Amino acid sequence: MSRVGKKPIDVPEKTTVSYKEGMVTVQGKNGSLALQLHPAIDLKIEKERIDVVLKDTDDRKTRALQGMTRSLVDNMVTGVSKGFERVLEINGIGYRAEAKGKSLVLNLGYSHPIEFALPDGVAAVVEKNNVIKLTGIDKHLLGQTAARIRQLRPPEPYKGKGIKYAEEYIQRKAGKTGTK
Repeated sequence: MSRVGKKPIDVPEKTTVSYKEGMVTVQGKNGSLALQLHPAIDLKIEKERIDVVLKDTDDRKTRALQGMTRSLVDNMVTGVSKGFERVLEINGIGYRAEAKGKSLVLNLGYSHPIEFALPDGVAAVVEKNNVIKLTGIDKHLLGQTAARIRQLRPPEPYKGKGIKYAEEYIQRKAGKTGTK
C-alpha cells in the first residue's frame, strides 16, 4: 500500500496543472515543466489539489509507480512555484570558482582551470570564490548538475580538500604517524 501515493498534492495560486493523454504540464511563475506518465497511472485534478489514481491494476509495481509519480508531480509543482537550490562548498588552498555567463570556471589544484558548462534551466552564483549556489526549477536536473560538479574533485578524508555539499559532513581520518 503506497502511503506517499495516496497523499494529495496541494497546488498554490498562480500555478496551473494540465493533464492530457498521459502528459502532465505544470506552469507557474518560474517556468513550466512536462512529464509523460506511465499508462497505469491517472491524475484527478481539482482546483487546488491533485490526486494520483491507479487505473485498472492494483499490483505491487503500479502501487510503487503511484508513489513515484506523486513525488515527481509534487516536485514539479514546487519547482515552478518556489524553485530549488543546492549549495556546494570548495575547500582547499588555491581552490576557487568563478561564474562566467552559462559556465563555471573552477581552479581545483589541477594544472589547468576546468570550464564547466551549465545545462539550460540551471543558474549558478559564486559567493566568496568558494561557495557555489545552484538554482533551478527541475529538481532532478539540479541534483545531477551538483553531483557532476562535485565529481570533478570529491572531498578527500585526510585534509578535507575538494568540493562538497554544504550540508555534507566529511569524516576525517588520521594521517600516518612518524616513528619515535
